[in-house]
Amino acid sequence: MARAKPQYACQECGAVSSKWAGRCEACGAWNSIVEEAAPESAPKGLGKGKGRKVEFVGLPGRSEHLPRTVTGIAEFDRVCGGGLVPGSAILIGGDPGIGKSTLLLQATARLASGLHCAYISGEESIDQIRLRAERLGLARASLDLATATNVRDIVATLDAADGPGVVVIDSIQTMYVDTLESAPGTVAQVRASASEIIRLAKRRGFSVLLVGHVTKDGQIAGPRVLEHMVDTVLYFEGDRGHQFRILRTVKNRFGPTDEIGVFEMTDAGLAEVENPSALFLAERETDVAGSCVFAGLEGTRPMLMEIQSLLSPAAYGTPRRAVVGWDSGRLAMLMAVLETRCGLALGASDVYLNVAGGLKVGEPAADLAVAAALSSAASGSAVPSETVVFGEIGLSGEVRPVSQPDARLKEAAKLGFTRAVVPKRRGTGTKTLKPPAGIDVTEVAHLADLVAMFHPRSGA
Repeated sequence: MARAKPQYACQECGAVSSKWAGRCEACGAWNSIVEEAAPESAPKGLGKGKGRKVEFVGLPGRSEHLPRTVTGIAEFDRVCGGGLVPGSAILIGGDPGIGKSTLLLQATARLASGLHCAYISGEESIDQIRLRAERLGLARASLDLATATNVRDIVATLDAADGPGVVVIDSIQTMYVDTLESAPGTVAQVRASASEIIRLAKRRGFSVLLVGHVTKDGQIAGPRVLEHMVDTVLYFEGDRGHQFRILRTVKNRFGPTDEIGVFEMTDAGLAEVENPSALFLAERETDVAGSCVFAGLEGTRPMLMEIQSLLSPAAYGTPRRAVVGWDSGRLAMLMAVLETRCGLALGASDVYLNVAGGLKVGEPAADLAVAAALSSAASGSAVPSETVVFGEIGLSGEVRPVSQPDARLKEAAKLGFTRAVVPKRRGTGTKTLKPPAGIDVTEVAHLADLVAMFHPRSGA
């Protein structure tokens, strides 16, 4: 019998080649190609046997919707769409030490008071998990613990009528299927292990929470198909220098995407932040040039955050651009619009931009707030402390409307803000803005109108 030829798979993107190379041609990653055993060849064609007829059912159906399992951690339930759906698979990724295991231990410990829960770890021993539980004040929770990495053993244990209702696998990269010769963590092992566990979860109806490692680029390690196999993908973000942690939804078959949950890392574990806007603005200093409050939107949740900017003379002739929490390419575009359309000279200065609190802003609605912070830093005139700003800026300098302005203004009014700078309504079909009582709204149609608030003589 001829020996099966080995294959080489990239551990970053899953691309397969017949020979080893130092750089993957598909994704461009270096030193990511590992030799794996070739799978058995599948039979060609379908043969002469007939397949089983597939039965179709109507869309409305007669079965009742399965009730969600609420963990009691409101921020976690929010990003999951209201709780855990029976038979669902949730993948949680994040940097090492960010708090993934801590969050799942807290969630399952709360659920264990009324539901059979199991925590299976392939990275820590039972004693290490108990030490963390004692630090979090969860030592008396009726939670089943186990350390295992063999998927065959895990499936045999969980495949029972009286099995657990919620299972945590920490982490999927440590699991392995003994029928494959490749090492744990490789593309083939991660794909096969996740497939077996998810198939069992859907057949038995328990919710499974998979912890996933991330690469240096912040993406979940292993094959990309892993994110397609699960029902929900969550990313746990945050900077170790800050106490805040953001749990963000990037995929959810049972709820909205782009939802976030905000936590604060304390000595007793992760604590929920019910009002993130008030907490992120608690340390803000008023009447400081270069600071502006942005009324943003994360999923369905309005959130206020402080955007800070600083301009200084370039020391070595080449100006520096340092950005934390925002897109550096969008900053360069916005500075070009300020210089070309508004006559605001920024090219000879070092520009530093920061979103306070370790947050990351991705929506274009932050353009106007960033422009206000830059204009304030250039003129030395502070943005009024009780003012919020939001709006998108085009390359011609026009200020464009953004989604859900009423929700943004309502959040600002709740925190005591009395003035807002917003895009001007355009066209007859534009929805009428209804600002809450106590907020004076200033509409701007062009970026030059905003710059004129700090540079009265500047214009387009």
